Amino acid sequence: MNNLYKKTGWFYLFAFSFIIMISSCRTPQNVIYFSDLDSTKVNSVPLAKFKEPLIQTDDILSINIQTLDLESTPGMGASATSGAASPGGGATDNSSQGKEANATSGFLVDEDGNVEIPMIGSIKLAGLTTNQARELVRTKAAKYFKDPTVEVRFANYKITMLGEVNRPSTYTVPYKKVTVLDAISMAGDLTIYGKRENVLLMRENGDKKDVVRLNLNSSTLMASEYYYLKQNDIIYVQPSKAKSSANDADRVKLITILISVATLLTTILIRL
Repeated sequence: MNNLYKKTGWFYLFAFSFIIMISSCRTPQNVIYFSDLDSTKVNSVPLAKFKEPLIQTDDILSINIQTLDLESTPGMGASATSGAASPGGGATDNSSQGKEANATSGFLVDEDGNVEIPMIGSIKLAGLTTNQARELVRTKAAKYFKDPTVEVRFANYKITMLGEVNRPSTYTVPYKKVTVLDAISMAGDLTIYGKRENVLLMRENGDKKDVVRLNLNSSTLMASEYYYLKQNDIIYVQPSKAKSSANDADRVKLITILISVATLLTTILIRL
């Protein structure tokens, strides 16, 4: 009888250990970024060519016009960003770390692609890069201001991170050259349950959305046209099977308690 108890006890212990191992199992190769790179030498990886994002309808632009000759520009006021002079007070640069700014100030690109700038008037900027827009605004501003210096930036350049990341949110970034890795870093990296080999990217393309799968385990990502993100891109990190198992907390908890109780009873019976 004691031998039976011992065998039963070992069975429960083995079953308990097996369940713990299965529930926490995650293939090491699947949690390492760019695992295909050789760690014993310097790797040269082709990098995707960055394409300047174009200004679109409903974008909010930070437009700052500065001049040294303030006497010739009585309508100019102090800038909210740098203390320099700018028409209409310029636009503050709102960036968020963990949550989107409640209100983004700046100049709205209307449905016709135009921006209304005080003292200068309406200028069509949609379809231009920020560099092209800067030159166009500078040409218009030169009619009213002496030797103006112009800065044009996106004030609502947004990237959304969802799924198995530590800080899912919509992030407003103050720069336009942002990569997939930058976005992951802002979101506090992927959780251990995130499927690095199957990350979903959704991108606006006119009246439709482009949907692609990215593999963070492969260095070929850096050569992909989707390595650099665009305005309003959405990244969704899919949970692994281990996450699905972990979410079934009640079932796992019940099994663990039952096995623990059975093991304890078996141990007591063996010692009797």
